Amino acid sequence: MEQESSEKENTNTGKAVKRWPIESQEEPISVIREETEEELKAATDQVRPVTSKGRLQTHFPQQSRPSSSKKYPRPGSTRSTGSSRPGTGSRKTVSRASSRKSRPESSGSRLERFGPGSDHSESDDEIPHKPREHLPEIADFTTVDINDEKAFDTDLEDKGAGAAPGVSIDLVADFQYLRTAYAIDTNLKFSDNLFAALKTTTAYDPTGRTAYIEGCKKVGVVPASYFLRHMNDPHLSMKHHGLGSQGMRAIAMSLVSNTSVLTLDLSDNWLGHPGGHAVCEMLRDNCFITHLDLSDNKFGLQTAESLSQTLQQNSTLTHVTLSGNDFDDKAAVHFSDAIMNTTKLEYLNLSHNLFGENAGIILGPAIADNSSLKELDLSWNSIRRKGAVAIAQGIKNNVYMKKINLAWNGFGLEGSIAFGDALKGNQVLEELDLTNNRITSEGAVLIGKGVSVNETLTTIRLGRNPMQTAGCYGICAAILRNPNCALKELDFKDILVNKDFDDIFKQVQEQVPDIKMRHGGMEPPKKPRARIHPMVKLTNYIEKNNLRLVDFFNKFDKDGSMSVTYEEFQQGIECAKTALQKLVKSEALKDTGIKLTQEEVQILLSELDSDGDGEINFSEMVSGHTGFQESQQENINVILTATQPRPVTT
Repeated sequence: MEQESSEKENTNTGKAVKRWPIESQEEPISVIREETEEELKAATDQVRPVTSKGRLQTHFPQQSRPSSSKKYPRPGSTRSTGSSRPGTGSRKTVSRASSRKSRPESSGSRLERFGPGSDHSESDDEIPHKPREHLPEIADFTTVDINDEKAFDTDLEDKGAGAAPGVSIDLVADFQYLRTAYAIDTNLKFSDNLFAALKTTTAYDPTGRTAYIEGCKKVGVVPASYFLRHMNDPHLSMKHHGLGSQGMRAIAMSLVSNTSVLTLDLSDNWLGHPGGHAVCEMLRDNCFITHLDLSDNKFGLQTAESLSQTLQQNSTLTHVTLSGNDFDDKAAVHFSDAIMNTTKLEYLNLSHNLFGENAGIILGPAIADNSSLKELDLSWNSIRRKGAVAIAQGIKNNVYMKKINLAWNGFGLEGSIAFGDALKGNQVLEELDLTNNRITSEGAVLIGKGVSVNETLTTIRLGRNPMQTAGCYGICAAILRNPNCALKELDFKDILVNKDFDDIFKQVQEQVPDIKMRHGGMEPPKKPRARIHPMVKLTNYIEKNNLRLVDFFNKFDKDGSMSVTYEEFQQGIECAKTALQKLVKSEALKDTGIKLTQEEVQILLSELDSDGDGEINFSEMVSGHTGFQESQQENINVILTATQPRPVTT
């Protein structure tokens, strides 16, 4: 019946088109028909209502209209907009004319039709329809909320970190416009009309958000959504984000007018010289940042000059970290100017660079003339010899610095002498770190001479130096000689100490009850020396004096009986010992000279007297001597056999 009615309708309209519905168990396919001229004209004149989601309202029957909780399919999906969902059992017809009319309108964004302050709670019927310029059908970035941590965000951020307070709908709109621009133009060329609305939204933006987005447009980089979310935080950490020089230029444009960020961490972003120059240009205008971390950015010599000028001109920076930037002796010239002329900088970290002996010679006089630095970190460099002496002289003449870290350099004995002298003249320094600087026991004693008269030093770190327990003992002895010593912490990390040091440190604790000390542990007790067999001493004496065994035996056999009693043997040994003690060059001393204890004599007699008759005859002497030598040789052969490598088998 349905087939006959369909054929009749097509015959009346003069159309030869015939469409047959295709039945499917999974999902019914809509029937598409050609429309008459009257219907096309009616569709053209009709204004289709627009929903609050920025999409055309389809003419669904009232009973099958989707609920508000339903998510509309994303552009580019294979599902037809005119087909019903599986299982509904109804077909919906969408004409080609209405489909053509709806494409430009459906691509519009809610944010283009409504301003940031407009009310989005209006009903679908009250929302006016405004046609807009057609954009290609692309990935739907207009529904992305940058406050959502999982929405197209590849930045590194801890889980659970929410959006910064005060993020408005303008920020969402700007970000969505920018994402749309990138999706449209794969060559990262921005369209000016997309940013026209951004330029007219706010005349002055104190947060620098607008400047950042415009900066990204100019340099051609993808904006960091983490920065957009946290650019109003007083402590902004952008470390490990891989910004590069171009990304830093965009952020610098934003931070010029930013009044919220006080602490800025840009470490490990490989900014290079262009990025470092952009930071310096930003700091010339920004007067709010006080703490700046630029470590591990590979600046090199070119950026050192710009940083030096910035540190001298900026009046708000108090803490600057520049570690790990490959600054060498040539760059030290620029930093010496900055150290000498700065009046606001209180903390400067130049650790993990390439400063050598010449750098120390250059920086030493600058340290002496500085009047603002309270803490300086030059650890993990290669400052030694004359450079170490220059640094020590600078500390001696400085009257403001409280802490200095010189660990992991190579001061050695020359630096130890210079620092011993510096501690005598400096009465301001409170913490000194000389960890791992090749300081020997002698160098520790020389530093102790300065400790014995210094009255302000509270912490000294000398760990991982080859000073052994003797050097630690020298430092403690210096503390005992200083009744006004202010030391509260001693660090002898990884240095083994013995009982003598333990005893003297107890005396130090009685003089300075609050002192704390750390060391590498107590030395293991010395192992007792292996006892030498008395027969070894006897054999060594015979070989040393090139004696025959019979000649040696005759020295003890005074009566020539070729037999020696225990008493005669002991008397001969005692005579030799007595002559040795009196240092009398007697014949007995020359002939005997064997150092044997009473116990060793008894062991020797028991081994030589094989028959146990209480006397040692010459034959027993020969057999005992020969047997001992053979046993010694067997032991040597066993050791050599055990140490030989095993033959390689196939």
